[in-house]
Amino acid sequence: MLTVVLGLSGALVYGFADFLGGLASRRVRAVTVAAVAAAVGIVPLLVGFVVVGGAFGAESLLWGAVAGVSGGVGVLLLYRALAIGPMSVLSPLTAVFAASVPVLVAVLRGTALSGIAVVALAVAVLAVVLVASVRDTSGARVTAAGLVTAAVAGCGFGGIVLAYDVTPSDSGVAPLVVSRVLQAVLLGTAAIVVTRRGPGGAADPARSADVPGSAAPPGIRGGGRWSARVVWTVVACGVLDAAANVFIQAGLHSSEDPATLPVVSVLNALYPIGTVVLAGIVLRERLTAVQWTGIVLAFGASVGLALA
Repeated sequence: MLTVVLGLSGALVYGFADFLGGLASRRVRAVTVAAVAAAVGIVPLLVGFVVVGGAFGAESLLWGAVAGVSGGVGVLLLYRALAIGPMSVLSPLTAVFAASVPVLVAVLRGTALSGIAVVALAVAVLAVVLVASVRDTSGARVTAAGLVTAAVAGCGFGGIVLAYDVTPSDSGVAPLVVSRVLQAVLLGTAAIVVTRRGPGGAADPARSADVPGSAAPPGIRGGGRWSARVVWTVVACGVLDAAANVFIQAGLHSSEDPATLPVVSVLNALYPIGTVVLAGIVLRERLTAVQWTGIVLAFGASVGLALA
């Protein structure tokens, strides 16, 4: 039960962070928002390290670095995928791969799932697709390059969960600090490159900005003005994103049950729920019947996983 609560909490907080990132991306390039939010997220993690402790051992450094590179590369590949293909297809595809890769790894390790768990996980993956579904009006066409890029990006996000899963239980938030520093470096470098390209460069949709139902549409963002509201929005985004990582790692280490990995990975992929719910509350955006169906299925799957 605790694993499910932590996994869902992490997904919802991720979704809230994505919504704020989407809002900020209306004024500033999305890749810049992602880079600054990643840098901001280092601060609360360092505070958490001081308060609760942790250990920067060899394994913490290794798997924290793997998580950081995997997540950073995943974000950058998603930028590319959503720049060359339809959001309505590629965003759900990315989320499905992010959920499925850790499940497949767990099964290959010999993890046995109960019948209820298998059904609940399948329903949860379906819920991801439904919640993230939105009619695409860009006219973009599905290409093999877009599909492969989105799939690899999803594998990158799944790699974050896999890396956190094998971090030592006594490492605390140390691996998260390492991961966040590397992500900030990778995304910061990408932001500098994109900015130097100018308005004629490639589109830079962030994961947060391009989850269907979020505040910002995909595409190129101008340099933008960093008003006080934008600054605080990005700060809140970075803090919430860091908190979501804490929830996910805590969920992965909340039980010795081998089924914890697939449960947390699939629940983590439900992050679009937080985004679309806040978009509905704050921006008065209406959820479609398909998205409502996905939300209902998601909570049903969560109950099933809690009982499994």
